[in-house]
Amino acid sequence: MNTRIMNARMYAVTPAAEDAWRALLEHVTADAGVALDYVPYPAPRPLEDFWRRSDLGCVFMCGYPIALELAAVEPIAAPIPAAAWAEGRAVYRSDLIVREDAPFRSLEDTFGGRAGWTVAHSHSGFNAFRHHLLGFRTASRPRLYREMLGPLVTARAILDAVREGRIDVGPLDAYWHLLIRRHQPELAAGVRVLASTALAPMPAFVASRGSPPELIERLRAAFVAAATRPWFGALADALLVRGFAAARRADFETTLAWDREAIAAGYPEPA
Repeated sequence: MNTRIMNARMYAVTPAAEDAWRALLEHVTADAGVALDYVPYPAPRPLEDFWRRSDLGCVFMCGYPIALELAAVEPIAAPIPAAAWAEGRAVYRSDLIVREDAPFRSLEDTFGGRAGWTVAHSHSGFNAFRHHLLGFRTASRPRLYREMLGPLVTARAILDAVREGRIDVGPLDAYWHLLIRRHQPELAAGVRVLASTALAPMPAFVASRGSPPELIERLRAAFVAAATRPWFGALADALLVRGFAAARRADFETTLAWDREAIAAGYPEPA
């Protein structure tokens, strides 16, 4: 049988960040006694195709497609962001960003303008944004924006669209936002956060369903223990993580609840 693969594409925001993720994964897999090959998968190649591979050993995947069963996978562990808003838990949110020089002072100020989303299977770039907007819809105002651009596919595309003025507001994975500010701050220098969505379960490293249960348990234990290891500090600083928490499919039910609420309200897409 061929060696299973590992990858951190979702949060490999720059080559330096990907190098840090690769080093972290190499340490975790060594501690677990599991042999995996790191396989790059650069943007904008579709992640959904990658997630459907049958040889995933430890690959980042968004919680919403995990819950939707977009691919047959088993969650292993999820990072705990080094951010006050994460409250020491493996959770994240979406920052609703606008240009630094935009006149908007509240999200409501952007209504009637242009917004965007990434892909329909993204929690941070679609599901969380839709759930947040749902609270502002009324019978007399079923659409909040004059124009909604999507799919823009990646978080970087949302950031660029806001910076360039092609959209007034867009949802940006808040952990991705932290990482890009750390590793390429000039890209985020021209934007500010207008509002943020509610917290939701953090994307997790997953393995293909059918992977040996022992492999998953050994990796899960190694991730949970990572914060105690001597190699962790420097990599945690580069990746803005405090540690990792065990993850299982049931953890992501929140994302499906938000989806059902929007569908029941007749709001299949942010609008």
